[in-house]
Amino acid sequence: MTALILIFICALFFPGTIGKTKAILSGRKGAGIFQPIKDIIRLLKKGSVYSETTSVIFQYTIPIYLATIVVAACIIPYENFMSVISFNGDFIFFAYLIGLGRFLMISSAMDTGSGFEGMGANREAYYALLIEPAFFILIGSLAMFTGYTSFSEIFINLHYTSYFSIMIAALAVYILAQITLVENSRLPVDDPKTHLELTMVHEVMVLDHSGFDLALIHIGTALKFSIFGGLIANCIIPTGMNDIVKIGMFIMVQFTFAMGIGLFESFRARNKMVRNSEFIINLSAIAVLLIFVVMILNHNI
Repeated sequence: MTALILIFICALFFPGTIGKTKAILSGRKGAGIFQPIKDIIRLLKKGSVYSETTSVIFQYTIPIYLATIVVAACIIPYENFMSVISFNGDFIFFAYLIGLGRFLMISSAMDTGSGFEGMGANREAYYALLIEPAFFILIGSLAMFTGYTSFSEIFINLHYTSYFSIMIAALAVYILAQITLVENSRLPVDDPKTHLELTMVHEVMVLDHSGFDLALIHIGTALKFSIFGGLIANCIIPTGMNDIVKIGMFIMVQFTFAMGIGLFESFRARNKMVRNSEFIINLSAIAVLLIFVVMILNHNI
């Protein structure tokens, strides 16, 4: 339960930290770190408006989408702070909970009958198809390296005792960071600040959502950032530390990761649409390199 609470706490400041970092780097004061939370509270007080062309799919998919993200957060452990849900192969369950949430978002966008939202849904599905192999190869590599198949046991037994194991950790962190950007539709794959529907991915999918439903979408996005940040923290932070120190380290890694995304987006241009597939497939290629390193360490090749 402690790991879940930490994820929810970090989700409070994650989007705001990204925005504040980008504002400072561009010479602006910017909004406060908790401004996105204030915006969510304001939206929660409003009602949702539904088009006459939409059905119950549009009205009920967003709460279920948020529920899938919350359940996915329950699978993330942290050191000896066990996850709420843990079993052998739970990382597969985690991946398909995220996939189910994405499917619900795509269904909601398609239900509007808008050509623009259908275009964004098509891109979302395509990028998800390309990014899934990278995640499974990465976690499969860590499972092979440790000999366990659940998140809790993988990260507890992930010890860095050689240069090879440190390289595994570095590659895992890099791949997870890039997966986070793709999963949350950030640069260089998507630009959350764009106003041109022809180049949007996630933002064009939520154009018809308003009020309470839009607040749930923002909450889900913040939680997904914190969830993947939690996975990165598990890869970075060594085992065997005091509980208070571990909690502080977890929050520090999440805060640093959020600042890193803001720094990256301040100096990185968006990819051309035709380059996105190449960029995402390259992540799977790096993950394949990782599994070869693990196989060498385990004397499988």
